[in-house]
Amino acid sequence: MAAASLTATIFVLISRPSSSFIQGLRRHHHHHHLFPVAPFSSSFYFYSSATTMTAASTDSNTIVPPIPRRDENRVVYAGIAPPNWDAKMPRQSNDSTEKLLDPPVPIPDPYGWLRDDDRKNTEVLEYLQAENEYSMSVTKHLKGLQEKLYNDFLSSIQETDYTTPRPRGDYWYYTRTFQGSSYETYCRAPKTTGSFSIDWDGTKESPILPGENAYLDVNALATNKSYCSVGTISVSPSKTLIAYTVDYSGDEKYELHVKDLSTGDDIALKQIGSDQLLEVDSLVWGKDDETLYYLTMDEQHRPFRLFQRRNWRSEHPMDRMMKEDLDDLYWCGVHKSLDEKYLFFESASKETSEVWYLVMDEDGEDSEMKCIAPRRSKVLYEVEHAHDKWYIWTNVDSSPNMKFMSAPAVPDSANDWKLVDDAGGNSIFDGSISKSLDSVTVLNTHIILEGREGGIPRVWIYNIGFKTMQRLEFEESAYDVGLLAHYEPGAKSVAVSYNSMLTPPSSIEIDLDDTTQRTVLKTKVVPGYNKDIYGFDRLEVLSRDGETRIPISVVYRKETMEKVKGGSRVPVHLYGYGSYGACIEADFRSTRLPLLDRGMIYVIAHIRGGGEMGRQWYEEPNGGKYLCKKNTFNDFVDVAKFLVERWTTPDMLSCEGRSAGGLLIGAAINQAPELFRVAILGVPFVDVVCTMTDSTIPLTSGEWVEWGNPNEEKYHSYMMTYSPMNSVQKDKKYPSCWLTGGLHDPRVAYWEPAKFCATLRHANPENENPICMKLDLSAGHFSASDRYKYYRELAYDYSFLLDQLKLTGD
Repeated sequence: MAAASLTATIFVLISRPSSSFIQGLRRHHHHHHLFPVAPFSSSFYFYSSATTMTAASTDSNTIVPPIPRRDENRVVYAGIAPPNWDAKMPRQSNDSTEKLLDPPVPIPDPYGWLRDDDRKNTEVLEYLQAENEYSMSVTKHLKGLQEKLYNDFLSSIQETDYTTPRPRGDYWYYTRTFQGSSYETYCRAPKTTGSFSIDWDGTKESPILPGENAYLDVNALATNKSYCSVGTISVSPSKTLIAYTVDYSGDEKYELHVKDLSTGDDIALKQIGSDQLLEVDSLVWGKDDETLYYLTMDEQHRPFRLFQRRNWRSEHPMDRMMKEDLDDLYWCGVHKSLDEKYLFFESASKETSEVWYLVMDEDGEDSEMKCIAPRRSKVLYEVEHAHDKWYIWTNVDSSPNMKFMSAPAVPDSANDWKLVDDAGGNSIFDGSISKSLDSVTVLNTHIILEGREGGIPRVWIYNIGFKTMQRLEFEESAYDVGLLAHYEPGAKSVAVSYNSMLTPPSSIEIDLDDTTQRTVLKTKVVPGYNKDIYGFDRLEVLSRDGETRIPISVVYRKETMEKVKGGSRVPVHLYGYGSYGACIEADFRSTRLPLLDRGMIYVIAHIRGGGEMGRQWYEEPNGGKYLCKKNTFNDFVDVAKFLVERWTTPDMLSCEGRSAGGLLIGAAINQAPELFRVAILGVPFVDVVCTMTDSTIPLTSGEWVEWGNPNEEKYHSYMMTYSPMNSVQKDKKYPSCWLTGGLHDPRVAYWEPAKFCATLRHANPENENPICMKLDLSAGHFSASDRYKYYRELAYDYSFLLDQLKLTGD
């Protein structure tokens, strides 16, 4: 699941667990972050004969990339199960009616030996170490630039800081960061009134609010750990305990702990009848401090089974399985309704969902979960409860976007779903193309709806009593806005986070009855930032189909754009993602400033496959999914051509994408290698066909409803035409490439960037541009968890980018 940005943690807070069909985004990651890897030393694995030095070097030493062996006869079979296939592992989804390839078709996989599920093979590890050594050699002359970039990043943040306090029960909750400390500290303070007043002197020692208590210090958890990521934190009903999950390797296997806030005792829960630690996906408390609900994962790393644990602190705790979904396509999630009357169990693929509920006051030993509406093919729905109703957002009846509906709070309510209207009898969200709905928060007197209109994230306030709805308006033409976490049903106001490509994040309190009454609670301090010297544009680029208009967001120094207007060409960096219906927002990143200050224009391409223009931007027939997937890559290349026509040249154009965005970059440089000078591919999903044929690889089968299944005739040949690994052109001049990966990544396995790196070099042995891979041996998909390590490694990556663009001077 997409993770919140480290640099935006102060304001980007998740208000409730994401829907299960978003939790399952295997190759989704928060868009602008390269979480690169720390340099380390090792012996080289295997070398070619000496060659002339690559263009990236500045001295006379010979630099040669490692050359892994190729098994030319090695293949992966797409289609019906090949001999000796594990019968438990599916080749297609249970409900698919598509024909499998029969006989199976061999897919060349000469570097398939690099796959080591145990991450222990000596030959593989030595080769990965050699790749890291090569990347270090190519960039060894850039240490001074790396240090300057690192200091630039640090100078643009306030290291000792805090997030906006938000209410929950009798406390204000917030996090703090301290200069020199790599991780956040979770804090709370007693709530004496309905508002707070902060009188903080800016020091580490001074509390943000009176009575401050640090209830979880992640820095302490991370002591002597190379990686530390806290997942869920849940406060118990009595507010005296917290349950939290923590991952110490990056493989997204989270231990479940309970901490007593009065004594500081911390207990790691274990599996029933075993000394093995309990690994979970997510958790919630029951109606009391003695009951926990948690989700476990199957062998393919898919959340699938909900347990209730009673008497968790006794010597003989009781586990009871409440619900499970054995279909590989479906990811499961668990959360409570905002009024805490119901526990919801969601099971969803990318196209179909189902929600079950448990009445919290009746969660005894004999309680059973009941279904709100049985799954129907290609019907997605999510549920909240309030006012004795289910509030539902759904694409039922094949609506292009989500409708907003309500129904009595009873099981099997599908026939009773009714559109929510305004006072004039008009549906406030009817599922039409004009606006999309993503999230709903139901309070006592108002409903806050989050979605999109005109390609921009929006927030609407619906007054339940008067049945009126208004959209929150802001001055800038494009921005990112969303509801902050921790709100209460009786709230008379809500807080939103707001930022744009020019405006640093701020949290704004908005009166629900009069939305013009706004109070800025906190603005992110960006030392040295002068907004007035930068500019922003929101433009549209006509795609090659002659009809589709692709939005782009552009930020730059005004003096740079003046050069363009005067006829000069300048360097441009193009970012994209374009998968899962995920949106790339026009948001603020202080880490962009060193690029802008060196004369670059930064562009985000809001291409199809994302959700910027609603679900139709993602779904067939004209979006960027299934047999329309190449729209994603074509849109990106069309934007790049537009930039070359207007502002830059191929020698000054760089591109970047991460995870599924790495697939985008791989496909784009295969389609038009001559268009780009540098490409950054972060944990890139590039071996699409080989990976998607093989359900033994964690999380693969659930992705068949995103990309298609290459075992099936319908999808196989189409996927082969864009899969980066299978589409590398020979004897072409490819851009300089920087690939990153994480050894423990369960979403995009480390061998994908490794295989693609080797394939690019093999196909183009005369290519003078370096192809480098840097692999973090102590992290996974989200790489560096330590914020200082993140900045150091981002400096490493951007130094490569700037060096290849000849922008290393100040």
